[in-house]
Amino acid sequence: MRNADSDASPASAPPSPGADRPRRGLRPSRTDVERWVGEIVSGVGADRSPELGRERAEALSRVLHDEAIRQIVCEGARAIKQARTGSRVTVSRNLFIPLTNLCRNRCTYCTFAKLPDSAEAHTYTVDEVAEVIRGGVATGCIEALMCLGDKPEIAYRSYREMLATRGLSSTTELLLEACRRTLEVGMLPHTNAGILSKEEMAALRPFNASMGLMLETTSRRLREKGMPHFHAPDKEPARRIAMHEEAGELKIPFTTGMLLGIGENDVERVDTLLTIRDLALRHGHVQEAIIQPFHPKPDTKMRDVPPLSDDEVVSWVALARLILPPEVHLQAPPNLGSDMLPRLIAAGVDDWGGVSPVTIDFINPEAPWPALRRLRDETVAAGFELFERGPVYPEWILGRPDFFDPQMRALLPRYANDEGYAQRANDQSDEEAA
Repeated sequence: MRNADSDASPASAPPSPGADRPRRGLRPSRTDVERWVGEIVSGVGADRSPELGRERAEALSRVLHDEAIRQIVCEGARAIKQARTGSRVTVSRNLFIPLTNLCRNRCTYCTFAKLPDSAEAHTYTVDEVAEVIRGGVATGCIEALMCLGDKPEIAYRSYREMLATRGLSSTTELLLEACRRTLEVGMLPHTNAGILSKEEMAALRPFNASMGLMLETTSRRLREKGMPHFHAPDKEPARRIAMHEEAGELKIPFTTGMLLGIGENDVERVDTLLTIRDLALRHGHVQEAIIQPFHPKPDTKMRDVPPLSDDEVVSWVALARLILPPEVHLQAPPNLGSDMLPRLIAAGVDDWGGVSPVTIDFINPEAPWPALRRLRDETVAAGFELFERGPVYPEWILGRPDFFDPQMRALLPRYANDEGYAQRANDQSDEEAA
């Protein structure tokens, strides 16, 4: 059910009777916010599909700095989380495999991408992948996150030549071999390889439990000269949205998300969340959305850009929960907000994403994973229970067979119990993370 936006009123006056939409730029009162949030929460509780419209969402974004209003938004977000997943918060014990850290994009905040002549540049062989996967199997991991730069073969002749010596013509061919070997050794791949064509995703689908692409932002402005994505052709919002559409058409369980604090404004953040919502409603393939705060890193052009405050991150996590469909899981990486995990849960987060006992976060190497024991303890202390999952959520394994290639559908029960949560041959649940 779509809820029409009704008029937002100044704090000193009651809502204008008969008005249909809040006027642009008007600041909603606490009464307005309570009413709007209450409508969303009551709709979720009644198993309807209420929506927070653009005008209301933008109006809320203008007052999130107000502690009282932020509390109302967080309480509503937590109520939605509890209506959908109760006391359960999930995490995926995984491996992070940076298949290649060469990338044709030059985002001004990234330290993952290396140049071919860098001593840190590396492209895995399939045998190296298998070795890491065996370590993951030994420590009870199920998900193998294949994360890599965007199409380095387009930018670097030396990389093309290296692929040729391996009998490969593209990074996608290397990725296919890595995913095949991962399944053979005993883990389930989740691929996040940047922009892929529909044909490439179709080829990868039989060998991946799920796939993903961070939408990051719908801001075309950030591609302008002097902005973070100016030298990053694969960060063109239209192309990233198109890949989301194609993944939906292929029925691929998909991960997306928003990157906070790279120069976008509040209106652009709202637009990004609304775009994710529309994609999820149109295709039903978005299983989770990550709200990821920017971390400034040395040796980048954005090293001196201050990160968002904890209050800002929590506010946008909560607003995301109000905007996104309730069936889309909301994820916040615990290593990027390790001192505010209770606040993130209280803002509607129901998943911590992938946490590895073996590998570091190669995207944010300065932010170590929390130990799984600590993550469980902090989740329990916040009043919730921690459950381990695989690359896809239990309701997908149990109730959405059409979203998996027959080969993958046959494999999933080996890694899941009767409730769809993680099931491993060895139950090593408390080892320290890398």
